[in-house]
Amino acid sequence: MNPHAEHAASYYAATARDSQPYPALDGEIRADVCVVGGGLTGVNTALELALRGHSVVLLEGRRIGWGASGRNGGQLIRGIGHDVSGFGKYVGEDGVRYLQRAGEDSVTLVAERIARFGIDCDLRWGFCELANTPAQFAGLREERDALAAAGYAHPIELVEPQRMGQVVASDCYAGGLIDMGSGHLHPLDLVTGEARAASGLGVGIFEQSPVLRIEHGKEVVLHCARGRVRADALVLGCNAHLDELEPRLTGKVLPAGSYVIVTEPLPEELASRLIPQNLALCDQKVGLDYYRLTADRRLLFGGACHYSGTDPKDIGAYMRPKMLKVFPQLANVRIDYQWGGMIGITANRFPQVGRLAQHPNVYFAQGYSGHGLNVTHWTAKLLAEAISVGQSRGFDVFSAVPHLTFPGGKLLRSPLLALGMFWYRVREALG
Repeated sequence: MNPHAEHAASYYAATARDSQPYPALDGEIRADVCVVGGGLTGVNTALELALRGHSVVLLEGRRIGWGASGRNGGQLIRGIGHDVSGFGKYVGEDGVRYLQRAGEDSVTLVAERIARFGIDCDLRWGFCELANTPAQFAGLREERDALAAAGYAHPIELVEPQRMGQVVASDCYAGGLIDMGSGHLHPLDLVTGEARAASGLGVGIFEQSPVLRIEHGKEVVLHCARGRVRADALVLGCNAHLDELEPRLTGKVLPAGSYVIVTEPLPEELASRLIPQNLALCDQKVGLDYYRLTADRRLLFGGACHYSGTDPKDIGAYMRPKMLKVFPQLANVRIDYQWGGMIGITANRFPQVGRLAQHPNVYFAQGYSGHGLNVTHWTAKLLAEAISVGQSRGFDVFSAVPHLTFPGGKLLRSPLLALGMFWYRVREALG
């Protein structure tokens, strides 16, 4: 077996509760819908369709949760991503309000799924958005006021600079905003638990079955090395790993590297001093830091988004100074795990949901730009609605937002964006 088809050597893979393999596709299968991609998008689309009575086959080229779905920081955070108010010119004021509600309801959907199927994934509630500057803290105050005015259903609390020790033992921040409607979890346990639920509902799941070719038509045919799937509809949920399977979508998402380190287990006193309320935390820098405690009291620290297309030679050596800048008190703590992975970035930082104009029975969702843990669940719901009943208001709202193709072609997309992001980092440092 190809070792690159197995999970990354992450903390999540080492502590996964369910590592059950699924068979590779062998022979021909007929289904109502074929889903390509065994991450959160694909698994949840398959699950939603099965709940609606469809026969579904899911094809994954490696393992369920192999990509960002099973490697991310595990932060379950309210919102679609960046500020959605700017999309009013495409979706109208009602559409903006829908997107704002979806950003909250998508977190609720994840929690409901965990409860319904009894998925043990270390879910803990509580998140703090961190301000790096007084200007960012003023923005958090405005965010708090807007949430309160809109009747946000969960406790929120603005943390003044002098009280930040109640949230995090670091001198790096100018304040924070606690949101008890967001939280953190073990993402690989989540997606494998959802896959088990989908399988239990009759979804045919096949791992180690990369799709080699798509044959379009009224019936879509997916060709793999040892078999094929015939289906009335196709869902592409490959995100940063779509590669050239569908070139009309590939250029609209840029794979960007993100990296994580995890310490040895910390003494209880030290762990509770570092993050007293066991919150997930994330700052607002261009190359942001995000971190939290794991269920066994390790510090999981990630960030440093890379657009160059090349990974650091030593992720631990690259990330450790970033961790120590926030927590210098961890200078003598061992790093037990280090890994990286690719997230799908869009030009406008808004997820892409729709279907191919040339092939209306081919649907897709991709490009979550680092906010996929909750948004994947919502887009999966919209895809299932559109396929099942032929219409979905949410699907129409999401698909109304246009998306640019990154310039430069396959070879130059990453270097060009890396140059642009370098400028933003320089401007951030000077500002």
